[in-house]
Amino acid sequence: MAIDWQPSASIETLRERARLMAKVRAFFAQRDVLEVETPVLGQGGSTDIHLVSLHTLARTDKGQRRLWLQTSPEFHMKRLLAAGSGPIFQLARSFRDGEIGGRHNIEFTMLEWYRPQFTLNKLIEESTTLIMSLLPSYPGPVVQHRYRELFHTHLEIDPFTSSLETLRALAAERTQMPAHALAGEGRDTCLDLLMGMVIEPLLGQYELSVVIDYPASQAALAQRHQDADGEWVASRFEIYLKGIELANGYQELTDAPEQRARFAEDNAERRRLGLPEVDIDERLLAALEHGMPEGAGVALGMDRLIQLTLGKARLQDVLAFATPNC
Repeated sequence: MAIDWQPSASIETLRERARLMAKVRAFFAQRDVLEVETPVLGQGGSTDIHLVSLHTLARTDKGQRRLWLQTSPEFHMKRLLAAGSGPIFQLARSFRDGEIGGRHNIEFTMLEWYRPQFTLNKLIEESTTLIMSLLPSYPGPVVQHRYRELFHTHLEIDPFTSSLETLRALAAERTQMPAHALAGEGRDTCLDLLMGMVIEPLLGQYELSVVIDYPASQAALAQRHQDADGEWVASRFEIYLKGIELANGYQELTDAPEQRARFAEDNAERRRLGLPEVDIDERLLAALEHGMPEGAGVALGMDRLIQLTLGKARLQDVLAFATPNC
């Protein structure tokens, strides 16, 4: 049986990929943002119930320890911020188990950067400027959408006030999932299904779409604030183009006790769902206790942006060796 050893992407595509990576570095060099490199392995992983972290057992000077392949460089980069690095960016190898498909690969490149003293709006402006600087043609205007308004427009419900029963029924109807499969699911799972399968494919078709004011329960590592309606929402945004999520940005949470509580809540939900718990990154929490500057940060799927820029059908078409033939 012949073994497929060939690259997933053509050599010409890899040359174009290198050119785009160089443009990213030039973009940040012009803005005096420091490029950093942080470890792929960490003492803790992502507790997010929607992510599956990979881990390994390693022999260290303190004996055998479980180390986690990072789902993004966020925790290490925030430790650098707390140490006084100033604005930083990284093109980082990241890992998420089980993520295979036209827009996913278990190992991928994350472009992540942090801007002390930036507001969320200022980071949105910088993020969209970077994205448009890499695209071969102007994608249309940058348009902001409130999460709540998207659900009103496309699903005719209020995501903040609709009952859980209503959300489960609608998710079953619009995603064609059997109702019994959603019987034990909570609000955020139903909202994520509706957002991901109904609303997201419509975003960014004739514009660069920026979604803001997500439910407060979806804040993750972001701060929370009250919106114009007096509703508590997450201080975060996501950017979409051609129905593809490109970036996820936060007004960063700097409160160590609050972050510890959120990690604990995630692991409690993991236990409820029968998912394995993930080690909490105590070094990140120690850095937050020391004091991380106020500011904003964003993670951008670099492979997805390259895929869109080069007009490729699949993510694998812009990777030297995608997971199936690595």
